[in-house]
Amino acid sequence: MNKNQKFFPFLKNYKTLTEVLTDHGLASLGDTYVNFVYSLAVSNKKGKPVGRKVKGSFLAEALKNSGLREALPSGMNRHKMADAAEALIVWAWLNSRMTLKESVAVLEKSDNAVEGFTLLLKKINKKVKFS
Repeated sequence: MNKNQKFFPFLKNYKTLTEVLTDHGLASLGDTYVNFVYSLAVSNKKGKPVGRKVKGSFLAEALKNSGLREALPSGMNRHKMADAAEALIVWAWLNSRMTLKESVAVLEKSDNAVEGFTLLLKKINKKVKFS
């Protein structure tokens, strides 16, 4: 059991990146987390609080651009690729690989959502190690 499983007992011990990317439960939680992170970044840019939903097509494109598509089984549609991005982003936060502030900062500096999530996924991928 890792230290974060004490606080988040639902966390599994994943052996591979593919296991994280294909976890539907993580994707569900990640959907909410990704929208929250993106809303914070947009709020900071606009100088006022706003709520935003990230389009799945943006996340799927970012996943492809980040080079993580190769870690997924073949034949996955855009919806499943977006789910994979959401799963990895929330997994990184739950496992203290990427803080909320770091994620917001990456998205804030980007010109658009696809670019921002591509950079975020690349940054997370560099920090991820599986045994």
